[in-house]
Amino acid sequence: REVWLLALVNLINRCGTMVIPFMMLYLTSQLGCSISKAGIVMSLWGIGAFIGGYFGGKLTDSIGFYKIQLTTLFGGGVGFIVLGQLQNYYAICVFTFLLAMVNEAFRPANSAAMGKFSNEENRMRSFTLMRLSFNLGWSIGAGVGGFVAHHSYQLLFWVDGITNILAAILLWYLLPDKYTEQHRARKEISGGNASILSDRTFVQFILVSVIYLSCFVQLFTNLPVYFKKELHLEENYIGYLSSWNGLLIVLAEMTIIFWMEKNWSRKKAVAIGVALHVIAYLLLVFFQLNFSGAFLMMTFITVSEMLAFSVLVNFWMSRTTDSNRGEYAAIWTMTWAFSQTVGPFVGSIVAQYAGFKILWLLVALSSGVAAFMYAKVIKN
Repeated sequence: REVWLLALVNLINRCGTMVIPFMMLYLTSQLGCSISKAGIVMSLWGIGAFIGGYFGGKLTDSIGFYKIQLTTLFGGGVGFIVLGQLQNYYAICVFTFLLAMVNEAFRPANSAAMGKFSNEENRMRSFTLMRLSFNLGWSIGAGVGGFVAHHSYQLLFWVDGITNILAAILLWYLLPDKYTEQHRARKEISGGNASILSDRTFVQFILVSVIYLSCFVQLFTNLPVYFKKELHLEENYIGYLSSWNGLLIVLAEMTIIFWMEKNWSRKKAVAIGVALHVIAYLLLVFFQLNFSGAFLMMTFITVSEMLAFSVLVNFWMSRTTDSNRGEYAAIWTMTWAFSQTVGPFVGSIVAQYAGFKILWLLVALSSGVAAFMYAKVIKN
């Protein structure tokens, strides 16, 4: 029951995810920022998310996942509304950093909650359900967001903020806090824990993930700019492509994961998944795509994401206990955040000074390296 209710909360939250996919476009087309200056803002989001992920994980292990989720959902909702009112570039930089700290502290708490509510037998399917709710919400949010952005960028910030607040209210109403005291009791019994940095396999896994995720986050940052500037697609068509990413996951991922669990090893699934990411970006290198070609490219990325991410989350979660799950989740969140910092910034610099073709070639080569290294780290 808790898994399904938590998935519902995340669905409501994600339905309003409209700001981040269009942030680069908002900064460049509405505020007149260069691609590199917009990349700096997205990198500040990544730095804030990195710090927020650390403290979110620490606080999750300290006081439990419930209060962290509730506070960050509400605080993030208010923050998005405020961010939409700012026009000064430097004020946007500072507030983006602060908002990311609050907003991304939600992730380790949310992962810890899912770890608590699932077990080894159903964990991959539980996280697949959670991804389904995320991506159904993403599909709705990105599709509607493209339409909204075509008419009013300001409205994006209001919708994102209000849905965050609604998700907080839904969490408070459907899952009243009965877990914090249980968490404190377990924490007292378990006592201290060894540093997770002594888990060498996990450290290697994180280093490879930085490479892969730095490439993957181009999907939300520099790729929409490429669609706009190089392929000359309107915002609503860019929204349709993002929406297709989420919709395909909703339609196919649960079936694919169910089949994959029975027929493929974890190593094979993640290697093939990341290899498909290579193919997707090579299409951009060797062909000048129209909307149909971009649609095919997005399909490759989405299948890649389904195969790889199901294995990656289950891999690190299987190494946790109730007393250190928040710390592991924090490191994973920080890995995402670091990648969101490095990926957009480096990508925007390469795109501005060397061109998008060179950027996509580097993304393809780096993803190929990650596929090879994942196959070495993740055992059957």
